[in-house]
Amino acid sequence: MNDGAPNGADINRIILEASSDALGFAMLVCGRDDTILFASRTMLQYFPVPAEMLLPGTRLRDFLGAVYDTGVRPGTVPENSRRRTNREDWIAEHMALHWRERYENVERSGRTRWVSMRKRRLSSGIGILSITDVSDQRKRDEQLQTDLERVELTEEILDAQPNPICVKDRNLNYIAVNKAFCLIHDLSQEAILGRSAWDLVESDLAERFEQSDRRVLETGKPHSEAENIVRADGSDLWVLTRKYRVGMPGRHFVVTCMNDVTDIAGWHHGAQDGSLPASLQINDYSIFAPAQNFYDPFRALNVQQLVEAGSMIETLPARGLRVLLASADRPTEERLVARLRGSGLEACAVRNIDELTAFGMAAESAGLKLDILLLDSDFPDGQHVASAWRNCPVVTVTADEDAGAVLAEVFRVCAERPHAPPLLQSDWSLSFDAEDVTAVAAPVSHVDVLVAEDNQINQFVFTQILEGLGVSHRIAANGREAVELWHELQPALVLMDVSMPVMNGFDAAVAIRTAEKTKGRKTPIIAVTAHALDIDLQQSKASGMDDHIMKPVSPDMIEAVLRKFMPAKAMRTTG
Repeated sequence: MNDGAPNGADINRIILEASSDALGFAMLVCGRDDTILFASRTMLQYFPVPAEMLLPGTRLRDFLGAVYDTGVRPGTVPENSRRRTNREDWIAEHMALHWRERYENVERSGRTRWVSMRKRRLSSGIGILSITDVSDQRKRDEQLQTDLERVELTEEILDAQPNPICVKDRNLNYIAVNKAFCLIHDLSQEAILGRSAWDLVESDLAERFEQSDRRVLETGKPHSEAENIVRADGSDLWVLTRKYRVGMPGRHFVVTCMNDVTDIAGWHHGAQDGSLPASLQINDYSIFAPAQNFYDPFRALNVQQLVEAGSMIETLPARGLRVLLASADRPTEERLVARLRGSGLEACAVRNIDELTAFGMAAESAGLKLDILLLDSDFPDGQHVASAWRNCPVVTVTADEDAGAVLAEVFRVCAERPHAPPLLQSDWSLSFDAEDVTAVAAPVSHVDVLVAEDNQINQFVFTQILEGLGVSHRIAANGREAVELWHELQPALVLMDVSMPVMNGFDAAVAIRTAEKTKGRKTPIIAVTAHALDIDLQQSKASGMDDHIMKPVSPDMIEAVLRKFMPAKAMRTTG
């Protein structure tokens, strides 16, 4: 008895199966009568047909019909396509492909899969089909094509720009230049790319360029300067050169853009005594047409600096402060004066000690009081300016100081001046009892709105909105102070934050409602809450509040409250 396998039994199948696994593809072998001789197990990964459809002896037509029925078949057209191939036509088409001597194609299999199909018909009549998943390769090819198209589009956009633009790598070699940049040097792109500034300009200029390039690469801070360029044809080009760092850490690049201002600017050599430095200046500002103003003074404020400067809502009306800047640096002057004016202050500038003296004399003769003098640390003869110049404080600033920091410092200094109006101080002791409020003296003043809010930023928001609406108001920092101010000021409306220290808004509303029983009048109280929780709204109603609004508040929200509870005031403020 011989227990061994007959010679050649299943050897071919084992070899084919191992080859499919090793090479990473699925294999199907058909005989001359279009029946399956072999199908690798990996074929099921591509076509989820019943396993018996891959057994030897299965007709190729039956296998293709099963593939069609799964819906996951090569050559699947997109769902939005109007072309639909019926079952018999699809089977007949692929039967014909199997009888081709050679056929190769990349086809969609399902919605997201792409397969590479290779078919061979041997001279013996045996057909061999191999299938490989190329979805990842297809995605890479598509991404590469997209990237190439994006690069071509970027190059077209850069070349269409009238301003010279160049890009340098971290070794400061040119890796991209547009046509306008090439025209400066009268060189082709091929002659510039891969080279450095040392190959194109004089050594002193190349060294200066690389210093600014290195600084931008190391710090990430943009660089800007006005330059006079002499083109290769001898013509002048006046530009404002700006350099930026782009890219990811370890792969940073320097982008240089030269904004051509030849038609609108000229070089001013400055004063002979050196009081005014040479600079590139606009010849005629009237050529600039007014455009959209996107500047919002409140949004531009640095909130953290405002908090650090302390609460100045009650003591300092920002609008109307008179600020004078003494600076010989034109960019510093334009930057700070624009910021101060944009925040509602009256601001102007002088450029030397003679102008400063003349300004002071003119202001005194006109009876104008200056609130603060900002003195540039590089101001000529600045050491001769007294620390209290004409009875106003002097604050030293630097050319690179942030405008928001300067604005916050102006607020702080003006708020701390001895003659600044002090915060309202209550004559009551801290041992306040809500039942004793009837003993308070009669009101001595009147405001439209009392705002109870402990957050300094929210206080500032309320102040800006109410001032903009022309509504008189006062701020209380906690519930107890709100009750005190209500007794003293008798406001027409109370905006009550429900969450405050010392006494919360609910308790403050109860205290006001209790006191109103002896006064014969009722003040509308609006709850201000950060979360519209049912428990907060129910407690607000139980405390005697008339309505509620949600944070963050907006001018439209406040105006709607005024229309509802102060219709006469709303008519006056909103027209």
